[in-house]
Amino acid sequence: MVPLVDLAPWFSGTDRAGVARRVDAALRDSGFLLITGHGVPDELRAKTRALSRAFFALPEETKARYAVTVGGRGWLPPGVEANGYAEGTETPPDLKESYSVGAEAGVGIPEIDEFWFQPNVFPAEVPELAAAAREYLARMRSLSDELLTIFAAALDLDPAHFTRHTSRPTYTFNINWYPPMTRVGEPAAGQFRIGPHTDFGTVTVLDREAGLGGLQVYTGEGEWEDAPFDPAAFTINIGDLMARWTGDRWRSTRHRVLPPQAGAPEEDLVSLIFFYETDHDARIDSLGPPLGRTSYPPVIASEYLREKLDAITVG
Repeated sequence: MVPLVDLAPWFSGTDRAGVARRVDAALRDSGFLLITGHGVPDELRAKTRALSRAFFALPEETKARYAVTVGGRGWLPPGVEANGYAEGTETPPDLKESYSVGAEAGVGIPEIDEFWFQPNVFPAEVPELAAAAREYLARMRSLSDELLTIFAAALDLDPAHFTRHTSRPTYTFNINWYPPMTRVGEPAAGQFRIGPHTDFGTVTVLDREAGLGGLQVYTGEGEWEDAPFDPAAFTINIGDLMARWTGDRWRSTRHRVLPPQAGAPEEDLVSLIFFYETDHDARIDSLGPPLGRTSYPPVIASEYLREKLDAITVG
């Protein structure tokens, strides 16, 4: 259901058409795929995760110095986010903590920069995290632009069809910690580590850990299935903005992260999640039929995304 695509033939130039064809098929059928051959060093992924764990292990009063709410840069404590609200489902808050950083090269317009390009804040108590996260961000932005170039090839479009709108893009890097049941207690009815939702932007690059309380994807047949895991691979999916851009040729697929499981009460997981978008003022015009399946009215990316972020903010 979620296929694996090796990007090595794309980067080497030996079979770019084949890679693009497989990506198109995955996004039409599943909206998700696994990618290997991406070129991001395993050491960087492991270091970023380990330093993140060191932050989440700090006392609550220490982490509270960095507390923000959805859309901010810093620590998102338990209780501030409920992703299920994005699809109109009232759920208890998600059982997670996050540390969030993102794009900070502003456009010089205060009301835009104050939200979309806030200065990143890193914890002084884990001094190495700043450098690791900045390197990870640079790698993720480069990989995401490469994926957008593959997307253009998959649709037989100009190579810069999507990336011409990412000269100064908005993006967010969320480090999610899913605490064990021994810490958070028994989940409430309808409570998840992350409630059912679709992502909002263009492409999401996820570095996850396997676990019983892990990622599930909603199939085209209306069933929840455990997402496959490969430690060498990133999990890739598109968001609502890209689905809209392609006239629903590609699926922005519902997914969720299960609550901690009674069978693994000590399980805790850390996910590194890069949400890529576009320039804040990009006008998104649907690729209607025959390339897409439908045609949506144009939207301005930042206006569309701000509504989505507001929807998941608790309180």
